[in-house]
Amino acid sequence: MATSLRGHARVLQLVSILLLVKVFATDGEYNVDRFQRQGDLPQKQVDAGANRVVPQNLQQDFQPRNDGVNLNAGGQAAGRGIPVKNDLNAAKQPGPVPQAGIPQNVPKDPKHPWKPLYGGVQRPADKIHPDAQAQLDGRVPVAGVRQPQQRQGYKPGQIHIIDGPCGDTVRSMCAKNARGNNFAVLECLQNDKANFEDIPQDCQQFLWYYKFNLTMDIRFDSATQEVCKEPLNKFPDCAVLDKGKGLVIPCLLEHKKNITHQQCRQYLTKMATIIFSDYRLINGFYDECIDDIKDFGCGAIDPGKVEYHNQGSTIECLEKHLDGDHMISSSCKKQIFRVAELQSDDYHQDRSLYFACREDRERFCEKVQAGNGKVYKCLMKHKFEHDMTEGCRDKLTVRQKLAAEDYKVNYPLQKACRSAIKKHHCDYGHIAQKEAKLSFILLCLENQIKKGNKVDSECEGEIFDTRKQLMEDYMVNPDIILSCREEIEKKCQGLQRQGKTIHCLMGMAKKGDLSQFCLKAVETLVKETDAGEDYRIDTALQRACQPVVDTACSKLQAGDAVILSCLMEHLYTPAMVPDCEDMLLHLQYFVSRDFSLDPRLYKMCHDDAIDLCHAPRDWNERAEDDEGDFGIIFACLHRYLHPHAGDPKLSRKCSAEVHHVLRLRADDVNLHPKIEASCKNALGRFCSENVKRGEEMNCLQSHIEELTGHCRDLVGNFTVEESEDIKLDRLLMKACEPMLDKFCKEVLNQDQDEGNLMQCLIENKNAVDMNRDCATGIEHFQLLQMKDYRFSYKFKEACKADVLKYCKGIKSKAEVVSCLSTINLNDTLRQQQHTLADKCRRELRVELLEKSEDVRLDPELMKACGDDISQSCSKFQFGSARVLECLKEHKQNLSPKCHMQIFNRQKEEAKDPEMDYTLMRACKRMIKQFCPDTDPKDMFSCLKKHKGDPTMEAKCKQVLVKRQISKNTDFRLKPSLEKACSKDVPKFCTDILDQHHGTELEFQGKIIACLKEKFRKNRLSPDCEGQIRLTIQEAAMDYRMDPVLKAACLSTIQDLCSEESSQPGAGKVEDCLKIHLYHKDIKDTKCEMEVARLVHEGRADIHVDPILYKTCALDIKHYCVNIPPGEGRQMSCLLEALEDKKVRLSVDCKRVLTERVEMWEYAAKIAPPETLVDLYQQIQNSPSKNYYIIVLFGVVGILFLFGMVCGRATKRVRAELKNK
Repeated sequence: MATSLRGHARVLQLVSILLLVKVFATDGEYNVDRFQRQGDLPQKQVDAGANRVVPQNLQQDFQPRNDGVNLNAGGQAAGRGIPVKNDLNAAKQPGPVPQAGIPQNVPKDPKHPWKPLYGGVQRPADKIHPDAQAQLDGRVPVAGVRQPQQRQGYKPGQIHIIDGPCGDTVRSMCAKNARGNNFAVLECLQNDKANFEDIPQDCQQFLWYYKFNLTMDIRFDSATQEVCKEPLNKFPDCAVLDKGKGLVIPCLLEHKKNITHQQCRQYLTKMATIIFSDYRLINGFYDECIDDIKDFGCGAIDPGKVEYHNQGSTIECLEKHLDGDHMISSSCKKQIFRVAELQSDDYHQDRSLYFACREDRERFCEKVQAGNGKVYKCLMKHKFEHDMTEGCRDKLTVRQKLAAEDYKVNYPLQKACRSAIKKHHCDYGHIAQKEAKLSFILLCLENQIKKGNKVDSECEGEIFDTRKQLMEDYMVNPDIILSCREEIEKKCQGLQRQGKTIHCLMGMAKKGDLSQFCLKAVETLVKETDAGEDYRIDTALQRACQPVVDTACSKLQAGDAVILSCLMEHLYTPAMVPDCEDMLLHLQYFVSRDFSLDPRLYKMCHDDAIDLCHAPRDWNERAEDDEGDFGIIFACLHRYLHPHAGDPKLSRKCSAEVHHVLRLRADDVNLHPKIEASCKNALGRFCSENVKRGEEMNCLQSHIEELTGHCRDLVGNFTVEESEDIKLDRLLMKACEPMLDKFCKEVLNQDQDEGNLMQCLIENKNAVDMNRDCATGIEHFQLLQMKDYRFSYKFKEACKADVLKYCKGIKSKAEVVSCLSTINLNDTLRQQQHTLADKCRRELRVELLEKSEDVRLDPELMKACGDDISQSCSKFQFGSARVLECLKEHKQNLSPKCHMQIFNRQKEEAKDPEMDYTLMRACKRMIKQFCPDTDPKDMFSCLKKHKGDPTMEAKCKQVLVKRQISKNTDFRLKPSLEKACSKDVPKFCTDILDQHHGTELEFQGKIIACLKEKFRKNRLSPDCEGQIRLTIQEAAMDYRMDPVLKAACLSTIQDLCSEESSQPGAGKVEDCLKIHLYHKDIKDTKCEMEVARLVHEGRADIHVDPILYKTCALDIKHYCVNIPPGEGRQMSCLLEALEDKKVRLSVDCKRVLTERVEMWEYAAKIAPPETLVDLYQQIQNSPSKNYYIIVLFGVVGILFLFGMVCGRATKRVRAELKNK
């Protein structure tokens, strides 16, 4: 059974081939392979294969019939004959044989019965030369040509093209073994490289009518019925058409893409070669386009003109008028599209393109087999190769323009995406007019891909190629040509190749130089091509950025949308090249204005955009107002990044991507549509000169106080975002990238910044290894933050409730910090519960610390001390608290206002040592070592206790000493002393307070000196006495901590104790002064009095005399162990031990103690007691107090005895006088 079926199949195949070849006139030695692939190989390969012999039983020849009448030399009928062998169909028909070459059942022209009417429309009554007509019909022999009956194998009445007026042309152009085959001759003459004008006019005319009669012959339709029986059954609309009217083959050609029958496809391909050689052979084309052909002068249709056998130039001419001011009619336009669709699978059928591109086909696509649009695709790929001829490039451009209007002209796309287009109804709504715009199809298919619907990989590949072609050449985009004509002529001339014109227009759009119509056309193109999805789609961008991709983004997979993100991340970096930078910003200008053009953003935020921002559900849909996106959707997403209370939040993945996009677009103000639109005037005013590319946003931020209206608000909002995510400041990130890895690696790896990264950079700004450029960038951002408290994200988030409640209406960060710090300070002084939230107080401390680091962050101080900084601290750079320290050291020379500002700053730092930037930075490690859990307000005291530790760092110790010196200038700089002596100061130092009443000047150590004096007299309260004792102890070791002594004895120290003063802090200077006091070397009375005071202070408490205490420490433990310190008790104990001969003090202790006794006696002479109380205190504290007591009692006793004696004498005298 199977064998029988296979046999029947072979018979049917043989019959089909027989009919096909019979109709195609394959007479003589002709290669079947050449029949199938003529024109697909270079000419030399075709000729080489022509010697193969076709089986004899297939060597039939088609003969245009002459009504069965053999004509004699005079053209008269000689009788009828029915050639059974040459035409099977005709042999079966009874009656006369039809006229040769004239299809039957076709209306005849009454005046010219040998000319048919085509499709019911009369053909132009062009005259044909009588001899040519006779030769065509076989009525007379062709002069100079061998007669058919003289050639072997020819039958009577047969005619061959070589025997007509084309004989010489055929012999000169066609291979010898192909000359006897009419169809081979037609192919030869149509496909020859020679110009058609080289073919004589009579031959042109002969060939055209030959082909016309051939296509209209009923036997062609009969052959079609046999060869294409299966497709005709599949497409009944073609099977029912009238035969002999040239309708069946065009109908099948329209369905060719769906025909799989191999023999039928080959047959239709060869017939298409004939049909598409002239517009008048195409069914319906002539009828619809005749008026346009006349109007535009696109064809030889007027009577008397020569009928060229190939007039593909007519179609080419009409194609040039598809767009522009004067276009062809819509009905003719449909016919053009229809022809282009029919030609789409085989480039041979587009005759003008075929001739223009034959050399290019052999050069670039030699090994590409014709069919399925493969040659078209190959040529398109090489369109802008250097060796591509301009003629071929122009024809390819025309082809692409047609495809832009009707996607079916792009055969590979149509074939690969047919099922997807049908499945997703992408051509719905275009069925009536048959052609659908390429843009609609691309947008529809892209929408399905974005939605995650599966599209065949081959279809995706064709979509990619098509999108790339659209971005490559503006000439294939009718909307661009029509809308941007003026812009192209003025600015973009000569840049049409490889996407340069499109990028020229995109660059003009970025500058705002495009008309609205042109801008709309460019936006549409970028949307159609989805250029933001793959950088390779944009040929110009790919060529410019490939070096950057190869170096900076080499690890990313080609085609991944991440590559564009990678390129943006390297914008304004050393890896970026200028051309890539320009074209990347051109593309990003449009991507930033259409949320859907950013594939990653669209994927991550699609649902959020629909729910929160009313974005269209489908990728290819426009917004409801049909005005486009223009950044509105992204702006909406941006707004929900930090929603108000009660508002919904973005999903986590969308929030992360919005942050990422903000970072990528931060560099260029043109990538922020609203800012660009609102700040055009400001950009021109402030940022047009001396501002580098990518620094426009920083420029606007620097002038934010001068901006107005919406521009200021938008720049402010962007700065708020920048404070949260410092990665938005790409210039800063560029400078600080190595530093981030070094100091902030943990923070850098966090998903969201939330201000932590900037805080980390600020904390390490003055590190030894900090990059100077990075430090400068940090300082710039800090100064920017001072303009609005919202620009400090962490501070804003922590304190916004307190600001709104207690500092309403204040925006300046300095004023807000001052307002909040005053509230916090008052709460601390009053020892009441803190008003501010804990998180706000923490951030407030950070802000105060930053203010200490750089005086520029304190506008009030800068205003008060500007001149002083210029005079006294000009050599110091801002930052690291250098200028502030300089001002502190020159405090006595500052202007009153500046002096007051510095003193207030010192008071703040005294109350909270963490606000002392220099101290905290210098002692950072020591704090961790000695005071890790200490309350911040006690930090200084803790560090001071460990000042003498061997492991104490020198830099920390140095700062501690500086602070101790400054604190002793005013009791208000010592909070503990101020609190402990709050009652003692007004009690004992009223005169000093009265002197400074109404002023805010410092006391210059006078209050502390007053309290020291009362300390010697044991008149202070216990708490105050303890604080003063500590103060005296500190001053005893370093004279600089006693401002009164330093002021009085500075010259004396330089003269007498210069060697000791080189090492202050060991108590040597004080000891030196005491010794010189004892030896009466001090000449300065004030200094002498102060040194005497110093000696008296040591007498009051041994602990305030460090040298004596250190020398006698063991003796105190041995002899005075049970005696508590204070009020001179331990000193009295040592003095009693010194007088007691039974007690043996250590040699050093006895020596130093003896010296001190002698000093006290001498000091007492220099500074005698001023009151009885002072006298009592002096005697009480004197080591010779017993002596003084005995002397005192002796004096009193003598006075008593003297009084008694005198009293007796006076009494006796009185008695005597009385008696008298």
